[in-house]
Amino acid sequence: MTKKFMITGGAGFIGSAVVRRLIETSDHEVVVVDKLTYAGNLESLAPVSASPKFSFERVDITDVEAMRRVFAEFSPDIVMHLAAESHVDRSIDGPDEFVQTNLVGTFVLLQAALNHWRSLPAGRKTGFRFHHVSTDEVFGSLGPSGSFNEETAYRPNSPYSASKAGSDHLVRAWHHTYGLPMVMTNCSNNYGPYQFPEKLITLMIINALEGKPLPVYGTGENVRDWLHVEDHAEALLLVAETGGVGESYNIGGDNERTNMSVVRSICRIVDELAPDAAIGPREKLIEFVVDRPGHDLRYAIDARKIERELGWKPRHTFETGLRHTVQWYLDNMGWWKRVRSGAYRGERLGITV
Repeated sequence: MTKKFMITGGAGFIGSAVVRRLIETSDHEVVVVDKLTYAGNLESLAPVSASPKFSFERVDITDVEAMRRVFAEFSPDIVMHLAAESHVDRSIDGPDEFVQTNLVGTFVLLQAALNHWRSLPAGRKTGFRFHHVSTDEVFGSLGPSGSFNEETAYRPNSPYSASKAGSDHLVRAWHHTYGLPMVMTNCSNNYGPYQFPEKLITLMIINALEGKPLPVYGTGENVRDWLHVEDHAEALLLVAETGGVGESYNIGGDNERTNMSVVRSICRIVDELAPDAAIGPREKLIEFVVDRPGHDLRYAIDARKIERELGWKPRHTFETGLRHTVQWYLDNMGWWKRVRSGAYRGERLGITV
């Protein structure tokens, strides 16, 4: 059965991967709702933008009237909410935008979705879903062992993760209080094609290609669980269409790595795929810098629930996924050079407190 998907933040890194997969692998219609901030890029949607199944609305999710209009005109069956300010360092420098987009924007979207859902005929009302996409950072920091599961208590430690935790709570409240059919996912760190070049893996790949310093926070021993964005997109669509109402699912790549080991792996792959005698071995570009304030030590996801109940597990190993990612940035230099010519050029953010 053909459905209508509304995807907020659909011009962003993860959102665009979801849109591309939807358009390329299904008959569903998609409307992308995106404000097109620094991290939103219509070029990420270029592979599918000519499809008659695709439409785009440049809308801020905090705009009440605009959101009402989009719901009325498009009448979605599934809302996938990915629009968010998402970079921890930016949240340290400017938390106000995170509160506005992640909290106020989610509230506005929930109200619009609730009114829309209440107006639907019985059959469509039963099938409607509001899928809220969140992060493992809401759970706080882990020690050297253990992992986050769906029952882990929230303990956010940055303005970003606090704003996302607040949005998670709003979505649960709208489900329990008003009955809005929702599903929720919390994911580990994503990487892959079309990522805005301020996140660790993308920044290191591009700096390595350009022979620029590779800044590693603190001692480089912070641990993250890395999830390829194409695996994540597959999991998100599976949850949106088949997840249990009121349920949350953790999505992880089962790829724990220290930041230092990630950077060294990138150096080796870039040296192999793009050797440059003038630059030399990329590991020589690594330099340790002052750590991020309140930098969480370790995140790790227990993704057994989504595998057990929905049959999903990641297809990429970290090694194959990282090589694929480096090759993509080599093959698409025009994309990231155009991105870098704008608001962000690789400078250090998040060092003011």
